[in-house]
Amino acid sequence: MDALLVLLAALALGGLVFLPWMRRRRAVQQTRQGLAVASDPMAGYGFVPLEELDVRLPGPDRALEEALDAVRRTHDWRPAAELLKSTGDDWERRWQRVQTLAGAAAFELAADGPAQQGGPQGGQRTGGIWLRTWRSEAPKDPGGAETHAQFLVVQALRDPGSQDFRMILEEARTVCREAGLLAPGSPIPYIVELAVARGLHERPADYEELWSEAARRAPHHMGAHLAALPYWSQKWHGSRTEAEEFAERAAAGAPTGSLLPALPLFAVYEHLPEANMVRSLYQSAVVERAIEGAHFALREAPADHPMAPHVRHLLVWFLVRAERYAEAMEQLRLVDGHVGAVPWSYGRSPAAEYAAYRALAIAGWEQLGGTSTGFPQDRP
Repeated sequence: MDALLVLLAALALGGLVFLPWMRRRRAVQQTRQGLAVASDPMAGYGFVPLEELDVRLPGPDRALEEALDAVRRTHDWRPAAELLKSTGDDWERRWQRVQTLAGAAAFELAADGPAQQGGPQGGQRTGGIWLRTWRSEAPKDPGGAETHAQFLVVQALRDPGSQDFRMILEEARTVCREAGLLAPGSPIPYIVELAVARGLHERPADYEELWSEAARRAPHHMGAHLAALPYWSQKWHGSRTEAEEFAERAAAGAPTGSLLPALPLFAVYEHLPEANMVRSLYQSAVVERAIEGAHFALREAPADHPMAPHVRHLLVWFLVRAERYAEAMEQLRLVDGHVGAVPWSYGRSPAAEYAAYRALAIAGWEQLGGTSTGFPQDRP
């Protein structure tokens, strides 16, 4: 189950780099304390029990969930292809769905285990066979090519130290180019290639050129900006200043209804110090400004924006750390049930870590006099 949690949940932001192990361990330690504070976080609040939290997606998408169930049950690629065909040029939603479909195939392959260890059919690996069949039976389907390219990125990022890492990313780049030819107006192949270029350590000038191609097709695409942000971060090829400038430019140029004003919150998260347990850090002017930008973006964007759950999940994390429990409870009410997003996807058990922060929020809310009586239990 842990493999499922890590593989699928990590896809919500298109292959962003994992945080260092020590940061994960500190977060786990703190969230476990939260579980002890609130032993029954569901009582009266209508929240989803831990064992029922969906780690595949950041938020509800019934059509995607139905397609995933059909593919898993039948091993037929057509429900996935039909889903992407019906998604059309809703680029934010298409990107979300491509990531999740690719993640499903990657998980199936990982669960299948090495062929030499006695897998099914005489040692032949069958996990994710529907994706391979999709590509062979419908080679001109751009949805299949996009999903295949993202699948290869996931495979490479599972083990960056592997001797096959570069080879897999080079193959992913080739498939991205194929997908781009099949759907010239789509930004999705270029967004996938952003992760490829980051892993292959492309020069800044070459990365800028690739980013320009993605931005030309979808200039205010939140997912694309989240995919590009790590390249400019200190952990990869830039610095905190470069990442923050990238995020601030995007936020300043965002049209009405865009979620890009929330991007600086992600830039702040990317550059938190290792010892980040001090409350004053989360009540600093920089963090408060980023939180308010995220609140503003959510107020202005459509309620059903596919990327809104990503922003809400990260807000929960920051609001709990800042002890702004009433605000955290409101975000939990709107996002509860799905946990496939940063920051939970960086941990070893995303559902458990989300539930622990939820418990901390409830405990803080009740310490301030809040109760479950009258707490809204409607879901989006």
